[in-house]
Amino acid sequence: QVQLVESGGGLVQAGGSLRLSCAQTGRTIGTHAMAWFRQSSGNEREFVAAITWRFDNTYYADSVNGRFTISRDNAKNTVYLQMNSLEPEDTAVYSCALTGATKLPYRLIRSDGYDYWGQGTQVTVSS
Repeated sequence: QVQLVESGGGLVQAGGSLRLSCAQTGRTIGTHAMAWFRQSSGNEREFVAAITWRFDNTYYADSVNGRFTISRDNAKNTVYLQMNSLEPEDTAVYSCALTGATKLPYRLIRSDGYDYWGQGTQVTVSS
C-alpha cells in the first residue's frame, strides 16, 4: 500500500519560515506528480503547489507564489515545501498528494487529480 508521511509542521510567527516534507513509503509507485494542498477551519481544501517528477514543472497558487517553493528528491521519493514570509492566513492543515498517472496541468491543481494522500500536518502562523 502506498503511504505518504508528512513532517515539518508547527507553530511559527508571522514572517517566519517552515519546511514541510512528504515521503512516499510502503509500496512505492512511479510518480507523475506530487502536490501540497491545505485546508483551514471552515474552508474547503485548496491547492498550494505541485511538481512533476519527470520534467520538474512547478505550479503555484497565486496566494503563495513567490513565498513558497516546492521541490523533490527522486532518490528519496520525497517532496518538500519551503514556506517563507509566512502569514496568519497560511494557517491550515497541509496535506501532500501523489498521482502515478500522467495528468494534464489543469488536473494537477485540483484535488481530484491525485490518487494518494497523506494524513496532514498542522501549520500555525501567529500574528
